[in-house]
Amino acid sequence: MLHCGRYRLSLERPLIMGIVNVTPDSFSDGGAFLDPGAAVAHAHRLVEEGADILDIGGESTRPGAVAVPVEQELARVLPVLRGLRDVGVPISVDTVKPEVMSAALAEGASIINDITALAARGAMDIVAASDAAVCLMHMQGEPRTMQQNPRYEDVVREVKDYLAERLGAAIAHGIAAERVILDPGYGFGKTVEHNLRLLREQASLLELGAPILAGWSRKSSLGTITGRPANDRLAASITAAVIAVQNGAKIVRVHDVAATRDALTVLRAVDGQA
Repeated sequence: MLHCGRYRLSLERPLIMGIVNVTPDSFSDGGAFLDPGAAVAHAHRLVEEGADILDIGGESTRPGAVAVPVEQELARVLPVLRGLRDVGVPISVDTVKPEVMSAALAEGASIINDITALAARGAMDIVAASDAAVCLMHMQGEPRTMQQNPRYEDVVREVKDYLAERLGAAIAHGIAAERVILDPGYGFGKTVEHNLRLLREQASLLELGAPILAGWSRKSSLGTITGRPANDRLAASITAAVIAVQNGAKIVRVHDVAATRDALTVLRAVDGQA
């Protein structure tokens, strides 16, 4: 069971986190939902399609992305949060900034999704003082430079060790284990080969005892493998999501909710869980 704010989410079946990018420069849908009204309408569509969680992001974390000021990120995210107060599913806010975390939680966000795993000063305290869940992600470097030359001696061991350390730090800080999600950070400071090995061996991360979130949707590794642009990676994204679930992921973060929901429904039927 995942505890996130007023919600308790069963993990007996994989959950779908629908992406709502309120940015002009996200790699796949940048600018499409920059208007708050468009973002709120898109979020409602994703819930209708079967999203269990919505993930709102006001700052692009694509490779090469440049940070935006706190005020600008708040101006993008807060109107959307306010417009989704009664949406009926937990809302996650994708941010690295403690100021945005605090404001988002005050507006009803139930999950903080942090690519830096609460590394910023004060971030751990803010989440610990709330009843929200947190997603702790592994990233080598930072978005502006992370894909320039990522190197590992053993990518699985290093990602696992990092996530274990951040999980331990969160628990020591007073964040209950039932509130923590771990994300291996596919595409964040990793080559295609690193990503594929992590996916193949993702089940080893289950030894850490926290649910795993996998985010493969439309990512550049899929483009490298298939030769297709970001807006033509649906089949590849669904395939990666299904493999991630087969290898233990409890949450998949996706752009294409309805298609992913159908694929996971078939997977559950094959496994005798329909």
